[in-house]
Amino acid sequence: MAEIGKNIVAAGNNGTNEDHHRRYAVAAALEVIAGYAASGHPSINLDYEFGQLSSYADQIQEALKAK
Repeated sequence: MAEIGKNIVAAGNNGTNEDHHRRYAVAAALEVIAGYAASGHPSINLDYEFGQLSSYADQIQEALKAK
């Protein structure tokens, strides 16, 4: 996990497993955004990407649920 992910996971308390899992999902989403930003893609809009952060984390959590 990159430094940004480690910082997010370490933030806050571990009140519940759900809180802990959410921080991991947010960290993963931030890693995706960071990778996209680092790609140099000319149409990157960080305001939009950060506005979608919660949605990305939701999608990551949903993808991790056992089917």
